[in-house]
Amino acid sequence: MTAPHALKLDHLVVAAETLEAGEAHVIEQLGLTDVVPQRGGKHARMGTHNSLLGLWGGAYLEIIAIDPEAPAPGRARWFGLDDETVRERLARGPYLAHWVARVDRPRSLPRWQAQYPQRLAPVVAMQRGALTWQIGVPDDGSLPSWQGVGQGLLPTLIQWDSPQHPADALPCADCAVTTLRGFHPQATVIAEQLQWLGADALVNVEATLVEPSLAAEIETPNGPRTLR
Repeated sequence: MTAPHALKLDHLVVAAETLEAGEAHVIEQLGLTDVVPQRGGKHARMGTHNSLLGLWGGAYLEIIAIDPEAPAPGRARWFGLDDETVRERLARGPYLAHWVARVDRPRSLPRWQAQYPQRLAPVVAMQRGALTWQIGVPDDGSLPSWQGVGQGLLPTLIQWDSPQHPADALPCADCAVTTLRGFHPQATVIAEQLQWLGADALVNVEATLVEPSLAAEIETPNGPRTLR
């Protein structure tokens, strides 16, 4: 059974050891000058904090890192930030680690997850300031997967409860995602789950013999750039 409606790109996730490193990575890769990422806030439940950059089309870019001032959360952090493989990758520098797809109402993300618990991660209620949302986060904090395959290419699902979307309050960098590309040795498994989710039109998945990765082709005021 397939998802009844297509999902939408909500935001891209750049993981970094520190927000400063992640911000510098995004600024350099996109050639930003006038507009730079702005600090968002802290996620006390996850022990992380972020910086944000508005994109065209109601999407945004999030830079996320473990908050060094926060106590260890009582659960695994999201986006695989506690995973040894992710930590090893972060030691080589910030990178485009993941993407998040939005489930719009009247569909209910918690109800959808309850119907398909083997397909969708448990839903966690989150809040940061006036923003409230529901988001799928595996209990072990890992990135979403299907049949053991994911590595950042399958989206985390989100549903916003607050009337305002984060992108509405962000300065726009006049940048637009034109193509999101994923590379994975088991591209057919990724494609199967993307189709089931209704997200197959949002990312182009290609087979590769090297480690899984994401690349976002982004149109900027200085021409096309690739964020990796």
